[in-house]
Amino acid sequence: MMLGELNQKTSNDEDCAVDWLIEGIMEDGRKFRPSDWVDRLSAALASFGRDHRLRYGAARPCYLKGQKCLLVKKSLEQEDPAAFEYVRGFARSNGLRMTDVDAADTGMGATSHSLEAVA
Repeated sequence: MMLGELNQKTSNDEDCAVDWLIEGIMEDGRKFRPSDWVDRLSAALASFGRDHRLRYGAARPCYLKGQKCLLVKKSLEQEDPAAFEYVRGFARSNGLRMTDVDAADTGMGATSHSLEAVA
């Protein structure tokens, strides 16, 4: 699934556009441990629906080239500034690779990424 497709399936407006991709690879090239950090962080920002199933909000797990990553909506900064700062601080303090995702990365341009959403 292309990021543009993922973006269309998770949002009907610009406010929910994906802003960051946080990879499980540290800036020095090592794999970040624990390996379930994406699940922990996205679940902490999720809620349970009426059907008792986990519903991801502003952060959701995905895969990029076989590597589990975290997609973060740009709307998180306005919706929950404390959560936004926590996610950004977590990524920075652990030296995780963060990539801004813009219009060129939505599957519409030459620099598209192949991403698969995690259910």
